[in-house]
Amino acid sequence: MNALFSVVLLGAHPLVHLNAALNLLAAVLLVIGWMLIRRRQRLAHGRVMIAAFAVSCLFLVSYLVYHWNAGSVTFTHPGAVRTIYLTILASHVVLAAVVPFLALLTIAFALVGTGWRGAGRLSAETHLRFLARHRQLARWTLPIWLYVSVTGVIVYAMLYHLWPPATG
Repeated sequence: MNALFSVVLLGAHPLVHLNAALNLLAAVLLVIGWMLIRRRQRLAHGRVMIAAFAVSCLFLVSYLVYHWNAGSVTFTHPGAVRTIYLTILASHVVLAAVVPFLALLTIAFALVGTGWRGAGRLSAETHLRFLARHRQLARWTLPIWLYVSVTGVIVYAMLYHLWPPATG
């Protein structure tokens, strides 16, 4: 067990583990944010969703730094597991490219709709339109963002824990 620990945890770049933790934290915050809005706790929902966005931004910075310095790790396990891994990874990467734009737009609609930073000069009708746009877009943004966060953790688990790369 100790040898496995040293190969898997100590053999991998430390940012890999941080990235997985940030992805997991973002997923947890997204679920909490969803639960809060379902309970009509709008202010708490907004704060948690901003925290989820901040965590996702930290993840992105850490991810880019990691890949700039360490390159990438190839999944070498053969067969059906490799196909599953690559399918999950492909969907994760494609959707991850969309999430920042969806999240920013969803947050912007919420901020304008709630009257944040000068948007208070808008009419009540305009605020309601922005909040309606926020709700419509959030119905797409949340599941995609959650999928990306969860599959990020799955890719990490598959690559570094379930089928770690051979060291030598």
